[in-house]
Amino acid sequence: MTTTEAGLLRRGRRLEHATLGWNLIGVVVLTVGAISAGSVALAGFGLDSLIEIGASTVVLWQLADTTRPDREHRAIRLIGFGFALLVIYLVSQVSYTFAIGGRPGPSLLGIVWTALTFLVMLALAAGKARTGAALGNPVLTAEGRVTLIDAYLAGAVLLGLVLNATLGWWWADPFAGLVIVYYALREAREALRRRPTDSPE
Repeated sequence: MTTTEAGLLRRGRRLEHATLGWNLIGVVVLTVGAISAGSVALAGFGLDSLIEIGASTVVLWQLADTTRPDREHRAIRLIGFGFALLVIYLVSQVSYTFAIGGRPGPSLLGIVWTALTFLVMLALAAGKARTGAALGNPVLTAEGRVTLIDAYLAGAVLLGLVLNATLGWWWADPFAGLVIVYYALREAREALRRRPTDSPE
């Protein structure tokens, strides 16, 4: 391994540790916000944070030994399963909320946290994309897309929370949870269909 590769691996691990730390705090903040406001969007975003924690753990596991293709393939598939679980949760929870006519309350805590998360995840996703491309590591690259989707979801949830708080559009909260479904489905399909010999796009 060259000095450059070793440095890139260290950077990749630092990015994943930063993601882990942020999302561990986020799970607590989002749980409090979701319960206090009765927010589907915040509950869904909390689950997304759990999936991101799992994805970061998988990447750290794979980066510990980048010479094993079987480990790389399993890591990508685990990330794909995480996306699939997120889709199932969001669709079922939003359907349930509309069915019972739930009315989430405003959440200043949720607005502040999702705004900060949007900015942080964009920065982390960009770092992972650059580092993964430089290393030629499809697992880090795939997890970078997980982080980018996390940023998109934060933005969608933020918009829903703001519309609910300022205009009383309660339906904007659960609807925000559906914005990410298309992207999550695409990433899950790509990860789960990828063969061990496939290269990243």
